[in-house]
Amino acid sequence: MGVSKKFYYENDSFSLINDDTFNALNSFENSTFDMIFADPPYFLSDDGITCSGGKMVSVNKGEWDKSLSIQDKHNFNKKWIKECYRVLKDNGTIWISGTLHNIYSIGMALEEEGFKIINNITWQKTNPPPNLACKTFTHSTETILWAKKDLKKNKYTFNYDLMKELNNNKQMKDVWTTSLTKPSEKKQGKHPTQKPLEILDRIILASTNENDLILDPFCGSSTTGIAASKLNRKYIGIDNNKDYLDLSIRRFEELKED
Repeated sequence: MGVSKKFYYENDSFSLINDDTFNALNSFENSTFDMIFADPPYFLSDDGITCSGGKMVSVNKGEWDKSLSIQDKHNFNKKWIKECYRVLKDNGTIWISGTLHNIYSIGMALEEEGFKIINNITWQKTNPPPNLACKTFTHSTETILWAKKDLKKNKYTFNYDLMKELNNNKQMKDVWTTSLTKPSEKKQGKHPTQKPLEILDRIILASTNENDLILDPFCGSSTTGIAASKLNRKYIGIDNNKDYLDLSIRRFEELKED
C-alpha cells in the first residue's frame, strides 16, 4: 500500500492508524490512493448550544473542533489538502464535507493546492435539529465538494451509468436528501459528526471501483471504512483519538459478523 506507518488495527482491507493526520500523511508514498474522503474539523465548537434528541446540548465536539482565527483555519486546510494532493493518484478524486464554518476556506484551499472542483453536492437533511436561538433559518444542509487534480489529461472515475440506475434511470442531481445518521448505525457507540452510511455508499460507488484504495484522514468512527468494506474496496483511516478508532473496530467487526 505504500505505507511505512505501523497500523493501530489491520485486517485484510480495513486498516487504522493512530496518529496526527500530518504525521501519518507524511508516511505515505506519492500517488498511493485512488480516492480520499475527508470530514475535517468544522471549527464550530464556540461554546454555543444546539438541540440533540430533543434536549439542549453544547455544540462543543472536542478540542479538535475549537474555533480558530480565519488565517489559522485556512492554513490548516491548505496544509492537509496539499498532502492529500501528493498521496492521491493523478486519476483519483477527493471528497470533502463541511458547513459554512469551513467549506469556503476548503474550496479556496483546493484550488490553491492544485485541485479543480467537479461538483458542489448539497446534502439536505430531512430531520435537522431545530434552531433554538430563532435568529436564523434552520441549518439543514451540509456541502460536499468533489474535486480532481487540475491536470489536462487525467481521466477520473465517475460511474455515471450506475448513478443513473440508482436514481430511477434519471441523471442524478447534486442535491442529495437523506436523514441524519440512523440509530442502527450507532449501536457500537456515537461519534459527534458521524455521517450516514447512505452518503458514503453513494460517494464510493460513484467514484471508485472494486479493490480501489480509499483514505480517510479524519476517520472518526470510520463510516468511510464501513462503506468501503461493504462495497469491496480497501480502506485506511487516520485518527489521533483511540476511542474513535476502537469504535471503528467495533463497527467493522459487527459488519463482518452480519
